[in-house]
Amino acid sequence: MTVDFNGIGPGQVNSKTTSTNTSKANTQTPSTPTPTEQARTQGSRPDNVSLSSQARDLKKLEEQMSSYPEVDDDRIEQIKSALADGSYKVDAEKVAQKMLDMDKSIFG
Repeated sequence: MTVDFNGIGPGQVNSKTTSTNTSKANTQTPSTPTPTEQARTQGSRPDNVSLSSQARDLKKLEEQMSSYPEVDDDRIEQIKSALADGSYKVDAEKVAQKMLDMDKSIFG
């Protein structure tokens, strides 16, 4: 009984190839560069980096935010003076709602 796997006949299975067959195969196929050769050719090219539009927008936003002060000194002075003269009013419902919102964001 003869089995033909994609054109491989019984005489081709487990047969030794001669050096002439191997050399013909090497000359017929184009040579592919080794990883070392690829690294050498790639190393000669300069590195390129391109940022996405989202990264550029974030960078712009970061630059804008750096121009603002970390603490709003004017607002702090307004609150201090309102506390000192007793005119600062706390909205208990607003504070409670903010606390519930924070709890919900943390614990789900």
